Amino acid sequence: MLYNIAILLYDFMVHLVAPFSRKPRRMKKGHWVVYDILRNMRDKESQYIWFHAASLGEFEQGRPLIEKIRALYPEYKILLTFFSPSGYEVRKHYQGADIVCYLPFDKPRNVRKFLDLASPCMAFFIKYEFWKNYLDELHRRRIPTYSVSSIFRKEQIFFKWYGQMYRDVLHNFDHLFVQNETSKRFLAKIDVNKVTVVGDTRFDRVIEISKDSKVLPIVEKFTADSPTLVIGSSWGPDEDLYIKYFNEHPNVKLILAPHLIDDRHLVEIINKLQRPYALYTRVENEKEPIEKADCLIINCFGLLSSIYKYGDIAHIGGGFGEGIHNTLEAAVYGMPVIFGPKHEKFMEAKELLEAKGAFTIQDYSELKDLLDKLLSDKDFLKEIGKNAGDYVESKSGATDKILQMINF
Repeated sequence: MLYNIAILLYDFMVHLVAPFSRKPRRMKKGHWVVYDILRNMRDKESQYIWFHAASLGEFEQGRPLIEKIRALYPEYKILLTFFSPSGYEVRKHYQGADIVCYLPFDKPRNVRKFLDLASPCMAFFIKYEFWKNYLDELHRRRIPTYSVSSIFRKEQIFFKWYGQMYRDVLHNFDHLFVQNETSKRFLAKIDVNKVTVVGDTRFDRVIEISKDSKVLPIVEKFTADSPTLVIGSSWGPDEDLYIKYFNEHPNVKLILAPHLIDDRHLVEIINKLQRPYALYTRVENEKEPIEKADCLIINCFGLLSSIYKYGDIAHIGGGFGEGIHNTLEAAVYGMPVIFGPKHEKFMEAKELLEAKGAFTIQDYSELKDLLDKLLSDKDFLKEIGKNAGDYVESKSGATDKILQMINF
């Protein structure tokens, strides 16, 4: 079958490039030890619920469900698998799971061996994960299997004239918990009807994150006396616009959290600044004072979701490239959100615009007019921020809706 040939070719390519590329090399090493991890770590007296996420973003979507199940049903243990090294390497020590490992490639022999060792009592595949051989075998073994926070669009292969084989895969799920009515309608057209619209569990996750956000004295001190713009996960085009505005408006402070924090990119940013700046880690290590800085550059990871709460307006980077990053992490704090034009594939961005909690910009002229309006009209700023916060709150609850429909 063409699908199995494609998987074999993918596996071959990973082995071929592994000696020359870190990501495939990590994946290959991770696959070597999967079965040993399962043999050595699995408690044979316990029942395991299996969650599979492609990468870090999908894990964050599944995380509210993992942690709610763990709290409500402590008799179950959690097996968490990743496809991508970018997810596994970050979360391999995640305390919410009892076992964390890679998912072996979707070859029939791998599938049987993995399921024999893991022996899950139920399985959750998050968002876009539709591995045919795994889903076929789970169905054959009558292991309840669910798709969580999935979303379907007409351009996906399931809805093409040549997509019959892939459509059949969807019937292996006991239930699909989708994000929107559009997904449900597309699935109904191909006779997939075990579907419930519950929304996106990411909303539950960002609300949890905001409640547990870190106290950051350095950021609090920096933002104390001036309106502050927070530019999150920024790329060069985002930075050019905001640094220009920052240089021209001495009453405004800037927190810049670049997507890339290598030395070369940091030097590029610093060379564009015409006002005093400080690097977060140098302030943290008492090598630079924060008092004289007008721009705080976040040259480390793990703080952005907590930093947003200290700002007045947030810009989410990526909208001048392949697509924007996480808008919800900022919107949850009830602040206006801005992003570039490449946001069409992001449902929450479109809905934030419709809710009048966000703005999209094309160029510096649009940005300047918008920021001047927001910063000069406090009532307008407050109204837009409230709209953003209300939108996130209105979309919460997907996790509970899912749990109400599953028999444990």
